[in-house]
Amino acid sequence: MEPLLFVMAILGCGESDAPCRQIEIAAPRYQSEAQCLADSEDQLLRRDDLLFPSLVAQCRPAGQAPLLLRGSDVTLPEPASARPAVMRIASADQAG
Repeated sequence: MEPLLFVMAILGCGESDAPCRQIEIAAPRYQSEAQCLADSEDQLLRRDDLLFPSLVAQCRPAGQAPLLLRGSDVTLPEPASARPAVMRIASADQAG
């Protein structure tokens, strides 16, 4: 049995109830969900050229289908912060 690996999907979200769009899967694969989550802010900050109101990092097991996420589901940072929004999702059990 192969070890479980996690991937980080980078999603672009609007401000409405429209679904977020998967832009890419970050190149690194992670040995654990904790490693993926720890790297999520750094991965998002590297993508400051993407033109979306919110960028979201979604950590999930490799091979798992993306979870549906809408722009209205994204928790935005405080207005004074210039950082992109970060939402960390590992499994369908945690979405909601």
